[in-house]
Amino acid sequence: RYIISNNESALNVIETFAMFRLLGWENPTVDIVPLFESVDDLQNAHEIMEQLYQNEIYRNHISQRKEKQTIMLGFSDGTKDGGYLMANWSIFKAKETITEVSRKYGIKVIFFDGRGGPPARGGGKTHKFYASLGSTIENQEIQVTVQGQTISSNFGTLDSCRYNLENLLSAGVANQVFNKEENNLADSEKAIINELATISYQKYLDFKAHPKFLPYLEQISTLKYNSKINIGSRPSKRNTDGKLNFSDLRAIPFVSAWSQLKQNVPGFFGVGTALKHYEDTNQWDQLEALYHNSLFFRTLLENSMMSLAKCFFPLTAYMKDDEEFGAFWQIIYDEFLETKRLLLKIAGHKELMENYPDGKASIDIREQIVMPLLAIQQYASTQINEMKRKNTIDEKLLSVYEKLVMRSLFGNTNASRNSA
Repeated sequence: RYIISNNESALNVIETFAMFRLLGWENPTVDIVPLFESVDDLQNAHEIMEQLYQNEIYRNHISQRKEKQTIMLGFSDGTKDGGYLMANWSIFKAKETITEVSRKYGIKVIFFDGRGGPPARGGGKTHKFYASLGSTIENQEIQVTVQGQTISSNFGTLDSCRYNLENLLSAGVANQVFNKEENNLADSEKAIINELATISYQKYLDFKAHPKFLPYLEQISTLKYNSKINIGSRPSKRNTDGKLNFSDLRAIPFVSAWSQLKQNVPGFFGVGTALKHYEDTNQWDQLEALYHNSLFFRTLLENSMMSLAKCFFPLTAYMKDDEEFGAFWQIIYDEFLETKRLLLKIAGHKELMENYPDGKASIDIREQIVMPLLAIQQYASTQINEMKRKNTIDEKLLSVYEKLVMRSLFGNTNASRNSA
């Protein structure tokens, strides 16, 4: 298997195929897997696949692989690029259009989902997502990545392993046997989700374009410390120079940085703004009907609720008076409050995750471990920033504070289980 990260064109696949042939492997038996990650690439994925299916040599390669083509879709980079709603909706639409074009050419597509731990990376109630897919998305065979820090909690004991495997297996069975046509979204329902995703996307783009966005991540979050600890599988950013560019930033440390601040931006930002549009335009009844009728839409919003449940803004409330970042912090907090208000309203709940008392209890227990660590981390971080601001750096003290930040990173990442 050869996965092509950040696949942007049919040429990327052909180049990889040609590489094996140039090495003397006339008929490569390698499973070449394009990974579509950004919003644009997800939207163009079906056209890219059709180009490949029309290529006689590559089509022959698929025939030798029993008419199967594996395609990977990236939740992490999709969310980093387009925000929570747009990423998930783009992946859903990509699956539909790729399924359609693959069936047209008699090819069985296998979706390999690059899911991580938190909802911002495609995690959350994963089995519910698969149970919610209609007949327009190929699901005879599904492949899923499991994030490192969730492997032990999900599959580390016999009971837990059995429970989680049964959940995933029964999701496909339930879908196929009971709900195959029932889960198909009507055109009017797709139009609503599409509008929500578009509004949310614009809100997220404006947020990313804010002049304090990158400085906030660089100075206030723990992003710069991710590369200094040995629990990450990859560096925090792709480039090697000191300048932080958003395009170079890897998705895992990006999500982790927000998690360490207990702000979880990738799991909710833009959702509240999108829902408010329907409230303001007297279309709320349409949203409520969609929420109760569509398991896909309901699961999408319930996973966002999980992200909200893991937020704790009192941890960073001191920042609202910060001269440089106070207004930026307020933007995040306002969107959190609006998203929470409207998600509770559409679900008819008084508190987040009240229909999942077991999940809520699990979060509450782990928060008791996490919060003291994060309080220490915030204290150390503010002291470091204060020294740098006043240009009164004590190297010995700086080293102690940095160690406090990094050691608390270990504990929080493990205790939160899906923080990154």
